[in-house]
Amino acid sequence: MPCPSKSDQSCYTEIPVFAGTYRNGELRVRLKGNMLSVLLDGQLRMEMTILSCESPTSVRCRLFSVDQGWVGETLLASCEALFVQHPALEQLVIEEESLTGLESLLNDGVFRRKSDGTLLCEAEQFWQYAPLWLTRKSHGAYPSKLVMTNGIRHPLRPERNQRELYRRFIPWLGQTLSFRIAEINEDLYSFNRWMNNPRVALFWEEQGNLEQHRAYLERQLVDPHTLPVIGCFDGTSFGYFEIYWAKEDRIAPFYDVDNYDRGLHLLVGEEAFRGKAFYTAWFSSICHYMFLDDPRTRRIVCEPRHDNHRQIANFDRGGFAKIKHFDFPHKRALLVMLWRERFFSERLYRPL
Repeated sequence: MPCPSKSDQSCYTEIPVFAGTYRNGELRVRLKGNMLSVLLDGQLRMEMTILSCESPTSVRCRLFSVDQGWVGETLLASCEALFVQHPALEQLVIEEESLTGLESLLNDGVFRRKSDGTLLCEAEQFWQYAPLWLTRKSHGAYPSKLVMTNGIRHPLRPERNQRELYRRFIPWLGQTLSFRIAEINEDLYSFNRWMNNPRVALFWEEQGNLEQHRAYLERQLVDPHTLPVIGCFDGTSFGYFEIYWAKEDRIAPFYDVDNYDRGLHLLVGEEAFRGKAFYTAWFSSICHYMFLDDPRTRRIVCEPRHDNHRQIANFDRGGFAKIKHFDFPHKRALLVMLWRERFFSERLYRPL
């Protein structure tokens, strides 16, 4: 069963929950048997009993103690912890009496009222609630305004006004994964070393010296259609992710591109962070970030070299569909595509 066993009193899990939406930065969710508690700085803010598993994918809970000043935050933290701890869960049904302060979460679709008065939280909608993982202060879609760039008509893209983009605790690693915008002064030496690694250079073909790589990063940082991103585990950088808007990219002529499709180039530069456990964390999370960053993004596209069989297999495991082979001037590529609906309905943000 996906919910904790009532008889398993040895089961004890404490999960840190990081998100900008929590006013003081960090809450901790404690799971022991069928009891769930939410604490801030060691002070109890909410308690919940896990009553039953209504089905293999549904759990019923009862809220019996809550600090009224923390209703929204503690409910969000509880749901996040249960969905993280039990990835097969599709929904939580929460019994509560006369809670106030949930209007914004109900309006945002994170919770719904059932006819019997209980609260329903479905994983497919919950994991699309951007404030839980994105670190920026505003989360509405950037207003639409069409502009022309090099003969291409596309939406005006948002400015970059924050350093950190995304943060998520990875329970199977016990570490926090974060993505931030690359900074030349901080990242140039690592970027140069990664690009000159033969394993990376085989497919990126961007070997060079420090000045060449400084110029490369500078181009990405000033280009509004690309976002150069550094991935970190517990603050240690491990890889580079180049996110781009497909409409303005070289890939656009090769398929029926949408205004808000995103694309991705990626590399892992640190050998210590290779392997399935790490890959599962960063690959699912970078896709999660791209879907959260703009709710109008319905598809993520990638174009690995046709003979990069390992990467193609990883895309396949991550839910990407193989669309077609095509030819860039510099390589023969395979177009692969991931749909928003599949990512969230099949819970591809969990371990693969």
